[in-house]
Amino acid sequence: MIDPNLLERIAQALERLAPPAPIPVDMHAADAFVWHPSPAQLAPVRKVSRVDISLLVGVDRQKSLVLANTLQFARGLPANNAMLWGARGMGKSSLVKAAHAQANAETPGSLALIEIAREDIVTLPELMRILRAQPRRCVIFCDDLSFEREDADYKALKSVLDGGIEGRPENVLFYATSNRRHLMPRDMIDNEKSTAINPGEAVEEKVSLSDRFGLWIGFHNCDQDTFFAMIEGYAEAFGLGLGAEKLHAEAVEWSVTRGGRSGRVAWQFIQDLAGRLGVAVRT
Repeated sequence: MIDPNLLERIAQALERLAPPAPIPVDMHAADAFVWHPSPAQLAPVRKVSRVDISLLVGVDRQKSLVLANTLQFARGLPANNAMLWGARGMGKSSLVKAAHAQANAETPGSLALIEIAREDIVTLPELMRILRAQPRRCVIFCDDLSFEREDADYKALKSVLDGGIEGRPENVLFYATSNRRHLMPRDMIDNEKSTAINPGEAVEEKVSLSDRFGLWIGFHNCDQDTFFAMIEGYAEAFGLGLGAEKLHAEAVEWSVTRGGRSGRVAWQFIQDLAGRLGVAVRT
């Protein structure tokens, strides 16, 4: 006769080996989520850290392209995957979050924003499988996306963007930001070229990843006038009440100590200035 305790221990061991049951997904629990692949779940974000789209200065063309594409998608119309690349701190990720907020302001509840970490790109097919069954439209967002040597995850991303045999779900778009134009370092592409039987095909394999994005939008460093416009916009929005001459002088000094001008540097200056003036800044 088999010992009942032995049977119980075997059953417990099998339960530990079995994969966890999938956590039910409620896509209307929030307007934004963070993807956690192990165990697979979408964690709701109650409040997204963002700035209003009207405060993003110096990127008017980029703003119109991203906003138009996002609004089309939110309204149930065809839209493109988007790559926002270029200079650091010029509002790439801020623009994605602001466009998402604007879309939901115009069409409430229409669009969910799902953030995926760079290291979890390989799990994109699983996330797509979950979202395919959902009625709500979703933008998957990966910030600061790039690939290094010996990194094959780009193949998973390429497959997802192409859609594979099932095709990309109609309710899903993919937005990414990167400081690199082609997502991969030049020496990685050159190395593939030097060791390949057909060098041209090796380069095409690497560069073609960017071609999977229907929108490919560049961001560039700003000049001083644009930097001042950013500062003035923030100062007015948050009621800092500092004269233009003094505001500009302090902004120039701040940008010199930071080694450059950008939207991020402008925001950091405003945070410092508001703190010194005793003004609470809430995004």
